Amino acid sequence: MFDEYALEYDAWFDDHSFAYQSEIEAIKYFIPGNTVGIEIGAGTGRFSIPFGVNIGVEPSKPMAAIARSRGMNIHIACAEKLPFDSGSFGFVLLVTTICFVDDIRLTLREAHRVLKPEGKIIIGFVDKNSFLGKIYEAQKDSDKFYKKAKFYSTSEIIKLVEQTDFSGIETCQTIFSNPEEMTEPDIIKNGSGEGAFVVVSAVKHDKSYN
Repeated sequence: MFDEYALEYDAWFDDHSFAYQSEIEAIKYFIPGNTVGIEIGAGTGRFSIPFGVNIGVEPSKPMAAIARSRGMNIHIACAEKLPFDSGSFGFVLLVTTICFVDDIRLTLREAHRVLKPEGKIIIGFVDKNSFLGKIYEAQKDSDKFYKKAKFYSTSEIIKLVEQTDFSGIETCQTIFSNPEEMTEPDIIKNGSGEGAFVVVSAVKHDKSYN
């Protein structure tokens, strides 16, 4: 689906610029400085370029081509099998990706593996229990992008992150109104439970997965 609709996917961020700005600001809240990061499921680079992330993994070749046109070094690969050595990166981004992976536990293990000790995982997603998550869930069968998606709640993501030996979990949230009706970016608030778009950040323990 992302092969066929790559341009339409990318255009969404221009058509919903206030929602996009809100998401960028929420992610920015946790981006560490002075370290090299990677985005898993980089798509067209919309969530990499603003943070100077030049390395990404993306299974869709048309999406990867758009990201490359924006200056990214994209590897055609899946989240469950990353083509990088252990301990390669200071942080890992997974933004609107976690709902599309085949194996979320293996995805998190791979993210953990490629992180340096004390590296950060930063996961941005639409909470399935939010007003927008419920809309997306209800419209899944007719939506070209979300038809095969599996949405998660914030508590489910946190539990999975903890089970993958991450700690120091923090969250923030945004998108308190329908993206179709926004007239300005929404605020960023700590925690979760109100905003549709949630960012979970956590730190890698010293233990490694091989």
